[in-house]
Amino acid sequence: MAPRTPVDPGLPGSCARAATAAEARYRIQRPIAPARAPRIIALDDGAGEVVRGVAELEWATARFYTWRAAGALHGVSGGTATLDDELASADVVVMVATDDAGADAARTIGEACFLRGIMTAGLVIGTGINTGIATRGGAGETAGRAVAALRPYARVLLPGADVDDLVELLRALRA
Repeated sequence: MAPRTPVDPGLPGSCARAATAAEARYRIQRPIAPARAPRIIALDDGAGEVVRGVAELEWATARFYTWRAAGALHGVSGGTATLDDELASADVVVMVATDDAGADAARTIGEACFLRGIMTAGLVIGTGINTGIATRGGAGETAGRAVAALRPYARVLLPGADVDDLVELLRALRA
């Protein structure tokens, strides 16, 4: 066994040395490149408003769409695309809902992503997610149905999310 080298407690530790100007020359001096090619798809009209607002922020590679029937996507900045074309270059899809109107869209998108091995996330924007208390058509029940619609097709599901959660998720993805 090798003899132990005594440590001088007066010397800075490795973390302190790493913070010195001499060590700074070894740091990467350019920004980290975007890691993902996310597609954010609003499944209903309320989600469309949310997604349009978030799309106005500065993003690297994210593309924002609202769902239209038969696999058509309408870009929030104009233009249209097909789901197949967008999934060809995507590695994560974030579906945003405010009610259950987009249940069929969630199924179509989720199944297409599953077949391609694309990670999916679902956010239900709203308050009062149904906790089992009958609300008879209130916001909680509607949001609860949106959660149920997304659950089978989103590997990551955030019920009761708000706009800030969507922004933070996209920042974490370096979108």
